[in-house]
Amino acid sequence: MKRISLIFVVVFTFLLIGCKKESDDQITLVTPEEMLSLMEMDDVQLVDVRSAKDRIDGFIKNSQNIDFNSPTFDQDIQKLDKTKPVILYCRSGGRSAKCAKKLKDAGFVKIYDLKGGMTQWRFDDHEVEVDQ
Repeated sequence: MKRISLIFVVVFTFLLIGCKKESDDQITLVTPEEMLSLMEMDDVQLVDVRSAKDRIDGFIKNSQNIDFNSPTFDQDIQKLDKTKPVILYCRSGGRSAKCAKKLKDAGFVKIYDLKGGMTQWRFDDHEVEVDQ
């Protein structure tokens, strides 16, 4: 009886791990270098989830701003195309990670999250745009 219970626990554990892996496949942490390659895709949506005030100091070219802390955030993300890849970034990765989970729950197909956010992007000396 103990052997059957042990087998059941082992099988159940593998099933849980397998299911978790599949659901996390929608969200991929990427380095700035990987993000540069992704940005070359025609259908990618690049989203800065910082506030408009945060963007004054600089933003990544061709990104659109959808403030994660905005009261209209949930409505704003619905304007994105769920079938196209989305790349998210914020200052250091906290807000974009929360946003990635919301996008996943909303049914987005492929979500990329910039590891380290703008902090890492700048540290790696990548180009930043500033509004004039």
